[in-house]
Amino acid sequence: MQLFYNPNISEGDTTFNFDKDESRHIVKVLRKKAGDQLHITNGTGWLFNAELTLADTKHCSVNILSQNLQPKRTFSLHLAVAPTKMNDRYEWFLEKATEIGIEEITPIICDNSERKVVKLERFEKILQSAMKQSLQCYLPKLNAPIAFKDFVDTSLSATKFIAHCEETDKKSLKSQLKNNDDTLILIGPEGDFSVKEIEMALAADFIPVTLGNTRLRTETAAIAACHSVAFVNE
Repeated sequence: MQLFYNPNISEGDTTFNFDKDESRHIVKVLRKKAGDQLHITNGTGWLFNAELTLADTKHCSVNILSQNLQPKRTFSLHLAVAPTKMNDRYEWFLEKATEIGIEEITPIICDNSERKVVKLERFEKILQSAMKQSLQCYLPKLNAPIAFKDFVDTSLSATKFIAHCEETDKKSLKSQLKNNDDTLILIGPEGDFSVKEIEMALAADFIPVTLGNTRLRTETAAIAACHSVAFVNE
């Protein structure tokens, strides 16, 4: 199954036209022709089954044969992860987290962050590509970067965790996760959260947790947390 993503298609549409770039990809790369069927999502849960009526490198048109709203998961995961020094490591996290399953991602700027500027447009494209590859119809929400203090001060209706490396009393994340629960997990930068940040998080009712016995890179920790939530909810 080949899944296409286009945010401009909506429920109720009976026809749809692809732009020049995607039309060229459909005809030149995928070698689709009139009469072939395509599967399209708009990233909000809708899956459209469509028939290609015009196959041209500059303009492809389809008739919508059916549309179905895919069920949402019974839980949600929000990861707030500090940007990594090497951008490709964060991009790897975005891709794999989307494949495993995640609802929301927020880059948080911390005291020890070595990277404080991110390319949201590129990150968004990575999420879209991973969503299509993993045949999902819900595009994760990517938020703009925010300072750690501002983030923990916001009102968030989820079970909240902070994963850090300080030698303090911490619980195992897997022992704290609950089935069908909305979960938020903070993952720090390469230099970990500062002591002050940890104190702020605890004051905001975040539960301190460990992800295992070894010290993990930021992107590895984020994926370990993502998979733990997915595993508990299988």
